[in-house]
Amino acid sequence: MRSLKTIFSSLLLLAFFASSNIASGQSEPQKTRILFVLDGSQSMYARWENGQKMQIATRLLRKLVDSLKSAENVELALRAYGHQSSVTPQGRNCKDTKLEVPFGPTNHEKIKDRLQTIRPKGTTLIAYSLEQAANDFPACGNCRNVIILITDGIEECDGDPCAVSLALQKRGVILKPFVIGLGLDPSVMDAFKCVGNFYDAKDEATFKQVLGIVISQALNNTTTQVNLLDELNKPTETNVPMTFYDHFSGQVRYNFVHTMDSRGNPDTIPIDPLGTYDLTVHTIPEVEKTDIDIIPGKHNVIAVDAAQGDLELKMGGYNEYEDLKVLVRKKDETDILVVQDFNQKQRYLTGHYDLEILTLPRTVVEDVNVAQSRTTTVEIPQAGIVTISLPSKGIGSILLENGDKLEWVCNLSELNTRESIVLQPGYYRVVYRPLNAKQSIYTKEESFKITSGQSTQVKL
Repeated sequence: MRSLKTIFSSLLLLAFFASSNIASGQSEPQKTRILFVLDGSQSMYARWENGQKMQIATRLLRKLVDSLKSAENVELALRAYGHQSSVTPQGRNCKDTKLEVPFGPTNHEKIKDRLQTIRPKGTTLIAYSLEQAANDFPACGNCRNVIILITDGIEECDGDPCAVSLALQKRGVILKPFVIGLGLDPSVMDAFKCVGNFYDAKDEATFKQVLGIVISQALNNTTTQVNLLDELNKPTETNVPMTFYDHFSGQVRYNFVHTMDSRGNPDTIPIDPLGTYDLTVHTIPEVEKTDIDIIPGKHNVIAVDAAQGDLELKMGGYNEYEDLKVLVRKKDETDILVVQDFNQKQRYLTGHYDLEILTLPRTVVEDVNVAQSRTTTVEIPQAGIVTISLPSKGIGSILLENGDKLEWVCNLSELNTRESIVLQPGYYRVVYRPLNAKQSIYTKEESFKITSGQSTQVKL
């Protein structure tokens, strides 16, 4: 097995930091802050292969800290618990935790020196230590906060480590912690899996290997590929914005526009393997995938069903309307998905949609099928124009003759005696009463017909 120094040196690749900056869109390099939380309870005196657990743990940690001296944009800190107060017949000190060495760019020797002097004494207080660890990270707008918890026992006070860890992740204080168990009984291992990424170090060699794996994950990005699948389950869809959210805090972690590489394959994007993600693909309508775990050290593929087609709306002739819009809804639903401009294409997920075109009167086209990789064209008749002349200012409306019923279309202006209005082909009636007339019997009406592309004059 390679030495720790060789392992850690190979992990500190500048490419990680460069790709991290590109993905986050930030000009300054992102800083990774690693807080070691070390169990100093009396059980760490126990024999473990060729020595005591505390001796082995601190010796390997010192080597690890020494190997990270040359790591750029990485800061370390050390917190311990259960190392200041002994367990007595009077009870346990369930607040025995201390930040021994704060974060700093050149504190490696301080951490190494302090690791040599910590002696196990008291109890195991994981939950309270994690709560206090939240205060160990100074305010920073461009930092990844990582906790590596090293313990040989479960919570012995009244705290709930799982609840505390989840709360800190939801607040965005830390990323999902790493938990390294030293010779734990298999019956208690499940208690740590909800705290963070759990690793079982059954012996010294495994602990050494696990430390390397954990640091590798803490310092290295992992590549990810998002496959936007068509109806044949092939990753052919692209050119769509995507947002990765932190699953616990809901904060935006990454924004990308999906891209195909020069070979026609979905582009590879750098994603931090720490944490769990929710993905929103901003198609119309949007597609969501939740609770995504990125496997460190591997190329991850996230598959999302996103088959799409185009919808185009046309008018059979010259469009007399100014800035004509279309309300698009999923079939039989009331919520408006998008307001589409007339005479423009728009991509939608494949499926059935209802359209409400804001003509006069409104044109409703139901159950329009948008098919995979095709352009669905909806064409409506060309409008006509009616010019209405009134003897005086008044109250008037245009009604559509729909069989035996009259349906309101629009009102006439009370300020004008002459008005031109664009209408769809059909039969109409204008109803009018002079403004100064105080009796309904003075109402006048006139029927007229609108023909595509033609003008009609109505005089009352």
